[in-house]
Amino acid sequence: MEKFIIQGGIPLQGEVTPSGNKNAALPLLAACLLTEEPVILRNVPQIRDVNDMRHMLESLGVQVTDLGNRMWRVQAAEVRPADLDPDLSRRIRASILLAGPMTARAGGVKLPPPGGDVIGRRRVDTHIWALRHLGAEVAYDRTFSFKASRLKGADILLDEASVTGTENALMAASLAQGTTILRNAASEPHVQELCHLLNAMGAKIDGIGSNTLYVEGVDRLHGAEFTIGADYLEVVSFIGAAVMTRGNIRIRDAGPQYLDMIRIVFNRLGVDWVVEGADILVPAEQRLEVEPDLGNAIPEIKTNIWPAFPTDLMSIAIAVATQSRGSVLFHDWMYPSRMFFTDKLVGMGAQIVLCDPHRCIVTGPSKLYGEKVESPDIRAGMTLVLAALAAQGTSVIRNVGQIDRGYEAVDVKLRLLGANIERQKEQ
Repeated sequence: MEKFIIQGGIPLQGEVTPSGNKNAALPLLAACLLTEEPVILRNVPQIRDVNDMRHMLESLGVQVTDLGNRMWRVQAAEVRPADLDPDLSRRIRASILLAGPMTARAGGVKLPPPGGDVIGRRRVDTHIWALRHLGAEVAYDRTFSFKASRLKGADILLDEASVTGTENALMAASLAQGTTILRNAASEPHVQELCHLLNAMGAKIDGIGSNTLYVEGVDRLHGAEFTIGADYLEVVSFIGAAVMTRGNIRIRDAGPQYLDMIRIVFNRLGVDWVVEGADILVPAEQRLEVEPDLGNAIPEIKTNIWPAFPTDLMSIAIAVATQSRGSVLFHDWMYPSRMFFTDKLVGMGAQIVLCDPHRCIVTGPSKLYGEKVESPDIRAGMTLVLAALAAQGTSVIRNVGQIDRGYEAVDVKLRLLGANIERQKEQ
């Protein structure tokens, strides 16, 4: 295990370029199973979750070649329904994304239960619902078994707007016979990128960016080249780091077109930025004052499905709120363990009342102090990094392997912005 040693109180300055979107890279890699021809992916993030997905693909017979400069050549000339390493599958939730393409291309697959962050129960029922509607036989006895001779298009109303459920259905429907209408579909940036890659491979998907997708199945898909967009979660993490340290940074190729709702929410915390082409400039001068609701009521920031405020940015917003004057209620109804990290911020000096597993009230501004903490998951771990950067004194953040799952070389990028952060091996 490794840890970060962070000396706080240093304003960040300079330029940073975010890595490719992890949540796009994982389904894009899975989509390569749908064709025997090579697929070239550019701007692949060099993080643990992506490398774990690569190992799973290779165990199915896929050839993955690192061409350098974050470009991979992926060719599934032949695939075999091998038994996947259950320990590897449990490390990332994205292992479930193999179900759709393997059922469509190879007639089925057996999958151990997926893993990922420990933020509460994360159901896979929507995946099963969609694939059964397309004609797959699904069984579960501590292991998932998916089988189908030829999938057939269907009119499917998803029981929830599941991101990975939508992605599995899209990949399966691309090779299904006939037309699929996917209603209540997720529309996050990474879902849109998957649609664009599939279309580049010869799929016929309409309605991209909406919650109703139309897929005309084709007999085969071919190779393609695709560039993964910036990870907007990393972009907003750097915005938060700049704001909390009173820094001034430019984020290159930041994909600002996806940040409209996020900007509205951060404006309510007294935070704003400047868009210059594809770049975002975060100025040192920030209002940092909570904007109350009408009648001076305490405002509520609530997560919801895209294009509303995403659950993965809730912890970052909470950290920023500790530095804004006023009180604000945060409500994440999606995951029952998302808020449990807040006790670590309280230990660093933040004024946070945890109302229940889904809600907390933050009152700021609070002076933060260095502390020894442990990263519980990807997003909460990055939030603790932000708090440590803003804190007085030295912080130690343990279990940073969790952060590495979603952020590529974040300590290196922060050092280039002037942060005093070191990575050390645990004794």
